[in-house]
Amino acid sequence: MTTNSAPTTALTHIAQLVTNDPSLGEGPLGLIQDAAVVIDGDRIAWVGPSGKAPATDNAVDAGGRAVIPGFVDSHSHLVFAGDRTEEFNARMSGRPYSAGGIRTTVAATRAAGDDVLRANVARYLAEGLRQGTTTQETKSGYGLTVEDEARALRIAAEQTDEVTFLGAHIVPPDHADDPAGYVDLVTGPMLDACAPHARWVDVFCEKGAFDGDQARAILTAGAAKGLVPRVHANQLGHGPGVQLAVELGAASADHCTHLTDADVDALAGSETVATLLPGAEFSTRATWPDARRLLDAGATVALSTDCNPGSSFTSSMPFCIALAVRDMGMTPDEAVWSATAGGARALRRTDVGRITPGARADLALLDAPSHVHLAYRPGVPLVSAVWHKGVLV
Repeated sequence: MTTNSAPTTALTHIAQLVTNDPSLGEGPLGLIQDAAVVIDGDRIAWVGPSGKAPATDNAVDAGGRAVIPGFVDSHSHLVFAGDRTEEFNARMSGRPYSAGGIRTTVAATRAAGDDVLRANVARYLAEGLRQGTTTQETKSGYGLTVEDEARALRIAAEQTDEVTFLGAHIVPPDHADDPAGYVDLVTGPMLDACAPHARWVDVFCEKGAFDGDQARAILTAGAAKGLVPRVHANQLGHGPGVQLAVELGAASADHCTHLTDADVDALAGSETVATLLPGAEFSTRATWPDARRLLDAGATVALSTDCNPGSSFTSSMPFCIALAVRDMGMTPDEAVWSATAGGARALRRTDVGRITPGARADLALLDAPSHVHLAYRPGVPLVSAVWHKGVLV
């Protein structure tokens, strides 16, 4: 079974294995009962019934517990300093959320040293990994100067492959009287400094941030530098973000809280993934996205945490799964798919989000007999072991 110098490992007696490969098992999740998985180096080498598992160097008995692919969190904001406890406390006492609180984090992030930012990114990545997240996207957007945005992306790229340039998070206070000048900065010197460190370009297309024309200019400039668009779209109200994302072939339109029928149809007829971020609605007491409406129309849906210090300070994908099932109309199967394979689609990845031969060996062992327990037992730390790139972490 060995194809390289790394030892092979078999996980056996898995009560229920979520493969996300319908050719391997039952339904869209490709479920296999009493299953086994063989890991060879950093890849999945074999999947099938436990009784037919080939001989390996090592074996781990899952003891009748479930195994799922590692979560793929395709939307987060981890490069920041400070926190916004006071803002959250006030909001929970009745003040509505607006994008203005971002400025507080921008000030703290600009003032922080590299070591502080680096340690914070490492902390939140580790926090997510303990909860089963093995692929993590993260963004800049709390520097909003050429130097600070490039610094954020360099620090992020040290620790994750999925890095997004979000110089267009808000117009910073030092450009409040000249938003057009800030767009010129983002599409010129800032983009030049940031593009080498990023894979994606994003924009917060929202009232109070950037309008449709500004967002188009920023995303088009990023694409000309080789960055693939993503869009913060239709979070706080109806707007042009979703339509712009589809028009420009963006990998994802994220939030999608306020959608017209035309928006839903556009997403359903495109490759753009609708990434839903229920932590934001939970933390701002906002209207829940209607996942059922999107799914019934045929749109591809991803679930992500939106981990950030202002509107969604959670790194827990299981928590987001529970919210999506309880409040957004998703079935447990749909939510788990969206938090794994859906996130992979949003990052245009085929090597993660599934447990199938050739995929990266990213797995989470649940202290439960079924993936349904992620929604059935909300808030309970069910992830008992995680393999990342074939290594038990």
